[in-house]
Formats: sequence, structure tokens, C-alpha cells
Amino acid sequence: MSGARVWPWYLLALVVIVLDHLSKWIASTSLEYGQPVVLLPVLDLTLLHNRGAAFSFLSDAGGWQRWFFAAIALGVSGWIAWWLRTLPAGKAWLAMALALILGGALGNLIDRVLLGYVVDFISVHWGPHYFPAFNIADSAITVGAAMMVIDTLFLEREASSHADQAG
Repeated sequence: MSGARVWPWYLLALVVIVLDHLSKWIASTSLEYGQPVVLLPVLDLTLLHNRGAAFSFLSDAGGWQRWFFAAIALGVSGWIAWWLRTLPAGKAWLAMALALILGGALGNLIDRVLLGYVVDFISVHWGPHYFPAFNIADSAITVGAAMMVIDTLFLEREASSHADQAG
């Protein structure tokens, strides 16, 4: 993908970062830490700080994990930015998936570097069973990853099938 064609995807990543940090700022300034605000019977807003990775993995590891996860996020973000630049034209679905993942990774990376933790505030549950709290960046990463799976399982096969029929 040429430089001119990749900028819309970088812009999408930037939109994810801005929405993520705006929502984290709103949550941080209007919610009390650990005190749920019920929106729906299955959805609360609860301000939490995650010092670990996904699902608070290694959150109590003593501090080294902050820089370890920051380095991983930076490396993955660089790789995704490069991948976006090298995608052939016509791969909009995959480009969108990568842009969502890039924006989410950078959104959480900024928290981790500046604050030492990632701000989470969306809490989904069914009765007493809670899913780990998350944020907009986590949502963008999840949607982007799901889009990549769809691309791999369905869209790539469809493209290969059409190429086989044409050839």
C-alpha cells in the first residue's frame, strides 16, 4: 500500500487513540475508583487500574512488567505500522483490522508509559460472574483481531477461490 493509501488507516488508529483517551479521562475524572455505576443489569462503569496485561496477567509482578509490556506493545505497533504500509491495494478489511489493533495497542501503551497502569472502566457481568474490566482500546484490539480471523478464515479463501476459478 503506498504512503498515500495508508494514511486513512493511520488516521483510524489515531481516532481510536483519541476516543480511548477521552473516555479514560472522563472515567478517571467522574468515577470513584472501584465503585460501580450501574448502567444496565449486565453493564457497569467501574474505574480500575490494570498494572498487568490482559485480564490483569502479572499485575502483581513488582513493576518490571510495566516496561516489558510497553516494549511488546511498541514492537507490535511498529510491526503493524510496517505491515499496513506493505499491504496490497484492495485489502481494506485487513487494513481496518490492523488499524484498530494499532490504535488500541498505542492507546494502552500511552497509559502504561505515562501512568504505570492501564485505565479500565467497562465492566460486563452476568449476575455475580464478572468479565475482566476493559476499555475502548481493548475493544478495538478485540474487534480488530476478530476481523483478522474472519479475513483469514473466509475472505482469503474466497479470494483464493475466485482466483482459482479465473485461472
